[in-house]
Amino acid sequence: MALRYRITKRSNNIGDKKNNYILQAVNTGTIDLDRLSDYISNECTLHSVDVKAVLIALGTKLDFFLKEGKIVDLGDVGKFKMGFKGTAEATPEALSVKRNIEKFHINYQPSIKLKRELKGHIDVYKETKRD
Repeated sequence: MALRYRITKRSNNIGDKKNNYILQAVNTGTIDLDRLSDYISNECTLHSVDVKAVLIALGTKLDFFLKEGKIVDLGDVGKFKMGFKGTAEATPEALSVKRNIEKFHINYQPSIKLKRELKGHIDVYKETKRD
């Protein structure tokens, strides 16, 4: 399979204000939990219901351990950890969890294997009008 892309015009509001063009990756749909379970079950001895149960449990445990401050290492998939965006204050005493933490997010770091694959060649093709 190959990754689809399109050419997109970007407006430039700074400097010379000339428009730029970029190559933009295009997604080709979403794979939901049921379909993912079916695909995985076709490659192993587990039934899709069992695979789905494990994936649901993974989501639950991922949530639990991230909130505990753990880094969740999923081997060849990569690592997940919790982070947050905050604002600064002039003194440590002025900091407050309620006031200075704006939002939480999850950081994802791909595995070394996946990073190497991303550095290699990935086939791409240009989106056509009929796609």
